[in-house]
Amino acid sequence: QVQLVESGGGLVQAGGSLRLSCAVSGSTSSISTMTWYRQAPGKQRELVATISTGGTTNYADSVKGRFTISRDNAKNSVYLQMNSLKPEDTAVYYCNARLVTLYSANNYWGQGTQVTVSS
Repeated sequence: QVQLVESGGGLVQAGGSLRLSCAVSGSTSSISTMTWYRQAPGKQRELVATISTGGTTNYADSVKGRFTISRDNAKNSVYLQMNSLKPEDTAVYYCNARLVTLYSANNYWGQGTQVTVSS
C-alpha cells in the first residue's frame, strides 16, 4: 500500500516562507513524477509544481520565481519551498505521486496540509 504524508503547512504572514514536505512509503520503487497541487475554498484543485524523476520542473505561472520544487529520490520525498507568500496562496496543498510499472500507472494523493497566508 502506498502512502503519502505531507507536513510543513501553517500560518504565515504575507512575504514569509514555508517549506512543505511529502514522504512516500510503500511500493516506492516505481515512483515517477511528483507534483504539488492546491485547492482554495470554493475553487478547483490546481497544479502548483511538478518534478520528474530526472529533476525537470514545471510551475504554475502564479508561483514562478517564488516557489521551488525539489525531490530526494533516496528518501522518496518531494519538497516545496514557498517564498514571498501572498494571501492568494492560501489553500490546502496536496502531494501527488505517480507510480509507473510495466503493467500500470496510478496516482496517489496525500491527505493535504493547510497553508494560510495572512495579509
